[in-house]
Amino acid sequence: MPTGPSINPCLWFDTQGEEAANFYVSVFPNSRILDVTRFNEAGMREAGTVMTVTFELDGKQFVALNGGPEFAFNEAVSFMIHCETQDEIDHYWNALTADGGQPGPCGWLKDKYGVSWQVIPNLVLGGLDMDDPATGERVTEAMLQMGKLDIATLERAAQAS
Repeated sequence: MPTGPSINPCLWFDTQGEEAANFYVSVFPNSRILDVTRFNEAGMREAGTVMTVTFELDGKQFVALNGGPEFAFNEAVSFMIHCETQDEIDHYWNALTADGGQPGPCGWLKDKYGVSWQVIPNLVLGGLDMDDPATGERVTEAMLQMGKLDIATLERAAQAS
């Protein structure tokens, strides 16, 4: 059976691609730097400076490209981190908002490089009876009041009557 193409995100940085890749690898378990390429004499930057860093975050491959200041990240693309426990939510939220990251509403945040993330408990993605309109409304109302999501509060909202 033929395999399909390999698809992985490429994150465009000005000059911080290697720094960002090292940061992300330090935050996520089972992560590593796979490859670093450098500009040559014909490149857009000084020969020898980092052009790309290929890295894995918990087995998912990414590329960081030092492409220059032309483009900036925005919320139109974000990466979802599916969490089982409040400890996991706290870990990712605290690590990714540290050193200049910005908390946002409903589990969203921007890290210090401007990359958007959603730190979401699996409970919200299928563990609550969201098919019941009343439960869905209560959980949504609770979530809209939060920055970092709190599993216990969401569970209480789901169970309220």
